[in-house]
Amino acid sequence: MTTCELCGDDTGGRYLCERDTVALAGRLAELPLLYDELVQCLVPRRSGFGEIVATRGAAGPRSPLNEDVLDEMGTGGMAAVVHSWRVDVQRVRWPQHSAPPPGGLGADARWLAMELEWIAEHYPAAGELAREVRELERAARSVVGDPVPRRQRLGLCVAVTDDAGTVCGAVLSRLPGETLRCRWCRTEYRTEQDLLLLQFHQPKEAV
Repeated sequence: MTTCELCGDDTGGRYLCERDTVALAGRLAELPLLYDELVQCLVPRRSGFGEIVATRGAAGPRSPLNEDVLDEMGTGGMAAVVHSWRVDVQRVRWPQHSAPPPGGLGADARWLAMELEWIAEHYPAAGELAREVRELERAARSVVGDPVPRRQRLGLCVAVTDDAGTVCGAVLSRLPGETLRCRWCRTEYRTEQDLLLLQFHQPKEAV
């Protein structure tokens, strides 16, 4: 394995690149918080506990619970999926151990986060794990009204890549708060001066 199973970037032998490993750690930290928000969304804001409201696909009145939220929290939902990944990671890493009992979403997410370095380097299903956790986050945010931030396009990479003066020219983008790094030549733009030079050297058509 030489490329990230999630984004395709070169990893030097890991299953997940550093950027996607860090992103997965952040999502695992967010899932318990999003779960708590889902609990608050169980009763739709447009109704109170004393009202009877119709739910999707229902004939006649039903409980005033938000069925989209129940789908996220029920069997096969967030907690069950995260626990299944904990069970499988432990099975691969320590096959002599019995499966861990359910310990709650927070405990399972913390356990996976503590094992991320091993997961990124040694777990063949690391990309699938990262992809499914990302989808859990997106689904939860779509219910609580907090969408995942979009990537910001910041121009073209101006790094010189060889002795002939060849400029990389790849499109640069990042999520809010991320370090800006070219996905092709791996140049990082960390300081304010780096960003000013990047802006100054942009081709006119890219600005």
